[in-house]
Amino acid sequence: MTTARIALVGDRSLSVQAHVRVPSLLEALRERDGLTLDAYWIPTTETEGLEGFDGIWTLPGSPYRSEAGAVNAIRTAREHGIPFLGTCGGFQHALLEYARNVLSLPVAHAENDPDADEFLVLPLACSLVGHEDEVRLAPGSLAEKIIGAERSMEKYLCGFGLNPRYVPVLEEGGLNFTGRDETGAVRALELPAHPFFLATLFQPELAGDGTRPHPIITAFASAAVAHAGSGARGRAGAGLAAGGQPVGGGA
Repeated sequence: MTTARIALVGDRSLSVQAHVRVPSLLEALRERDGLTLDAYWIPTTETEGLEGFDGIWTLPGSPYRSEAGAVNAIRTAREHGIPFLGTCGGFQHALLEYARNVLSLPVAHAENDPDADEFLVLPLACSLVGHEDEVRLAPGSLAEKIIGAERSMEKYLCGFGLNPRYVPVLEEGGLNFTGRDETGAVRALELPAHPFFLATLFQPELAGDGTRPHPIITAFASAAVAHAGSGARGRAGAGLAAGGQPVGGGA
C-alpha cells in the first residue's frame, strides 16, 4: 500500500474546528477509502523544505503567524507540481501567491496588512462566519467532477474574500475561478495546468460529522497517493526536516 506524506500547513490550534477534525478525517480516509497519509503539522513559520511532500494542504486558521510562510508553502506546491489543497485562509493565500509571484502584482491581504495601498483580499460585505451557502461549480471543472454536481451546499467560517476588481486580471493571468455563489462572488479556484491545485473559501473539513471526508478532501488524498506512487517525491524525511510534527490521536 502506498503511503503519501502530507504537509498540513497552519498554526495548529484546538480553537480551530478544522484542525480538530483532521485526525478523524485522516483515519476515515484510511479506513473507508484505503488512502494512507503520513501527515505532519507544519507551522507557517517553518515552511522551507516542503519539496519532499506528496501533498500540501494549507488549512484554515488565519491570520497566520507568517503570511510569507503560508505563501511560500503554496508556491512550493505550485512550482513543484505537488498536489495542493487550500481551504479558507489557504484559498486567500493561494490568491496572494499567484498574484504576487506569477503576475507580479503589489497586493495585500487586509487582515494581515490593513495599512497597505492595494488589497487583493478584503473583508466580505457580509461575513460568512457560521454560514452555509450554495456554491455553483463550473461545468467540466475539477471541483464539479469531484463533487459530481454543478451545485453544492458548503459551510463557511470566513470573513475575507477576493476583491472582485481583480477577478478579470487573475483570470487573464491563468487562474480558473470554478466556484461562485449565487451573486457571482468567487468561492473556489483551480490551476488547470497543475496535476491537482484546488482552493476553496468554504471549509470542506466541516462537512458532516467528520467520519466521512468531503469529496474534495478524498480527491486531494487520492492525488497525493498517486504522487507518492509515481516516484515524484523529493528528498526523504521531509516532514521532520521541515520542522513538522506528526499527526497523532488529537489535533
